[in-house]
Amino acid sequence: MLTPAAVFKCLSDETRARATLLITREGELCVCELVCALDDSQPKISRHLAQLRSCGLLLDRRQGQWVYYRLNPELPAWVREVLDTTLAANTEWLESNTHRLSAMEGRPLNTTMCC
Repeated sequence: MLTPAAVFKCLSDETRARATLLITREGELCVCELVCALDDSQPKISRHLAQLRSCGLLLDRRQGQWVYYRLNPELPAWVREVLDTTLAANTEWLESNTHRLSAMEGRPLNTTMCC
C-alpha cells in the first residue's frame, strides 16, 4: 500500500520527480527517451527508475533489449490526482526536458524498437 510518506519520499529526488512527470505526460517511455529528456547517464536514470518501480509508482516491460516504463495502473486515485495536478501546474519546470524529448532523433514509436 502506498502511503503519502512513501510516495513523497520516492518523488523527493528531482530526477525521479521529472521522470515520473514525463511518464505521466507521455504514458510510457523507454529508458533511452528518459536518458535524452533528462540529459543524464543511462546507469543513473536506470537506478532512479528501479527505485520508482520498487516503491510501486512505475511498472516496466521489456521489448527486446529495451525497457519501457509506465505508471502503475493500480495506483490509488489520489496518487494519480497528485501527479496530474503537479504535471499541469509545472509545464515550465519540465520545458527543457519535454523539448529534448520532442527533438530526440530516432525516437521510438512506443511499441517499436527503441533508438
